Amino acid sequence: MAVKIRLMRVGKKKQPTYRVVVSDERSPRDGRFIEIIGQYAPRQDPSHIEVDTDRALHWLQHGAQPTESAAKILEVAGVWDAYKTATGKDAAAKPKPKTPKPKVVKPEPEAPAAAAPADEAPAEEPAEEAAAEVAPAEEASE
Repeated sequence: MAVKIRLMRVGKKKQPTYRVVVSDERSPRDGRFIEIIGQYAPRQDPSHIEVDTDRALHWLQHGAQPTESAAKILEVAGVWDAYKTATGKDAAAKPKPKTPKPKVVKPEPEAPAAAAPADEAPAEEPAEEAAAEVAPAEEASE
């Protein structure tokens, strides 16, 4: 069973508060959990973060993986530094931020060979006309 430390949304519509919970990764976001280890209220000024450091440290040492947002909260609360000093691991359990994949542009298919000479022919004619127009202008200036 893979255990995650993540946020569980509670509160009214448009007024979120979160609980920091330890849960099975297969359970839904606001569903079943193993233990509540803290609270996070982002709408207060300044944001309110309260984490039970002993329990969070216990779960991290037993293999719980924090989500990206939960890892930031644990870092602000000071639990992450305590975990690093207790285990000697630098950032083994901390998830890496997600980076979007670059979009691959497919090359446009080339035009058929029969259409290519027709496109090139009109391009040559204006070049010849332009050369003819430039030549009399040069003679007149002399």
